[in-house]
Amino acid sequence: MKEVIVRAFEESIQAKKSFLKDNLDTLVKAIEVITEAFLRGNKLLLFGNGGSAADAQHIAAEFVNRFRIERPPLPALALTTDTSALTSIANDYDYKEVFAKQVKALGKEGDVALAISTSGNAANVLTAVDACKKLTIVTIGLTGGDGGMLARKVDYCLRVSEGRNTARIQETHILIGHVICELVDQRLFSASA
Repeated sequence: MKEVIVRAFEESIQAKKSFLKDNLDTLVKAIEVITEAFLRGNKLLLFGNGGSAADAQHIAAEFVNRFRIERPPLPALALTTDTSALTSIANDYDYKEVFAKQVKALGKEGDVALAISTSGNAANVLTAVDACKKLTIVTIGLTGGDGGMLARKVDYCLRVSEGRNTARIQETHILIGHVICELVDQRLFSASA
């Protein structure tokens, strides 16, 4: 049992180290893009499925409430939380439209979207990214493995390439989300930090 535990921790650490080596510059750019959007009065839209939906909600809550410092709420919206919208869109149209229709209703030019898919191939995430492009919403992809189709569609791709283990990818995604929150806060509220 101990060997399995140690191996899981080692894999998680390696995934994070590998991500940082491959994505540091892109992560800095993504943080700058989100910071600039908030400064302009724009918002951050987040979406994904399953564990990625939970990550979208988690990151949105860190911005709307607070992360580590006391500061005003920031406009972040997880498109994964409105069950009436999600189920009506899936029922009346198609499940691949559940995020895209919300982007069209709530998004505007200058907003930023954080699209989360461990495989990079979730149809509803890809359709939402297409909707973002039409509205001139900057897109950041949080993905894993080879990045799938998402890697080719987004403006900024943050890809956890180490292995194909969804759990290790998701563990790295939430660290990335926390780092984004912390550094956006520092850039916007450095006097409070």
